[in-house]
Parts: sequence; C-alpha cells; structure tokens
Amino acid sequence: METRQVVERAVVREARPEDDAVVGDLLVEAFLTQYAKKLPEVVYGEERKRELRDVASRRKVATVLVAEVDGQVVGTVALFKPGAPDTEAWLPNAADLRGLATAVSHHGAGLGRPLLDAAEARAREWGVDAVCLHVRRGAVGVARMYMRRGYAREPVGDLDLPTVFLEAYVLRFKKD
Repeated sequence: METRQVVERAVVREARPEDDAVVGDLLVEAFLTQYAKKLPEVVYGEERKRELRDVASRRKVATVLVAEVDGQVVGTVALFKPGAPDTEAWLPNAADLRGLATAVSHHGAGLGRPLLDAAEARAREWGVDAVCLHVRRGAVGVARMYMRRGYAREPVGDLDLPTVFLEAYVLRFKKD
C-alpha cells in the first residue's frame, strides 16, 4: 500500500464513545511495539495500560481525534485545552498534545501528519498561543518528527517523573 494513498484516504474526526475500545487497544499496541523496538528498557505495567485504554475519561477532559482509513480507526491523538484537568502544558495559554499513535499495521504510512494538522488547527481555533508536548527521553526519532514540524525543545517544561523523564517541546503560533 503506497503511503501517499493511505494519507489521502485518511479522514480525521473526533472520537466517539464507540471508538473508545479500539483507540485504547491501538494506543497500547502502538506504544508497546514502538518502545519495544526503540527503547527496549521501557516496560509498560498494567496500570499504564489501563490509563491508555481509558479513552472515555480522556474524552471528558480533552479532544480526542482519530484517523480513519476505509472506515477503520488507525490513528489517534489527544489535545487538552489550557487549564484542563491533568494538562501537562507549562505555558499559560497553551494546549497540551498527547498520545499520538498509529495502528501497527499503518506505521510509517504518514498518518501522523493529518492527525497533527488537525490537532494544531483545533488549537488555533481555540486561540491558544502554543502547543506543548512531551517526548520520552531517548525517543530521538519522535523528537525529530516534532522538530521538523516546527516544535522547539524547551527544557523548562521537562517532567522528571518517578518512572520516566519527559523532554518538553513547544510549537508557538505567530500572532497576526
């Protein structure tokens, strides 16, 4: 399947309750598979898997987007408004982007682009100044993908959590 064809057929929309199970499984599978390849020392416990699968709770506090190809959900990303519960944005008027993932069957198909385009467009509609996100330290390819889109490393937003160190990146929107 040619990558360009997949991206052209992708439809990005807001997740619905009936998508929750598929999105949760997609997140677990994508994160486990990618980290197993690129960061073999990363282990996801049952609690983290439960968090990833709890899409219904995430939809209550964030806009969860999905990418569909031929009617099948094959990608997702979540965007939290400034001040939303559990936001990790460190800037006052910034959205928080999290959980970008594609189905393992569609890795490398370019689906991150339309998902990020839609999330960033939504953030602009909200009138925010920036989009903040975090990348697990060591996930160099992921960080490079965001930097190619214009995100800049901003260590002031780093999170040193008990089980993981997350490096901060920000995409600032130009004001007219």
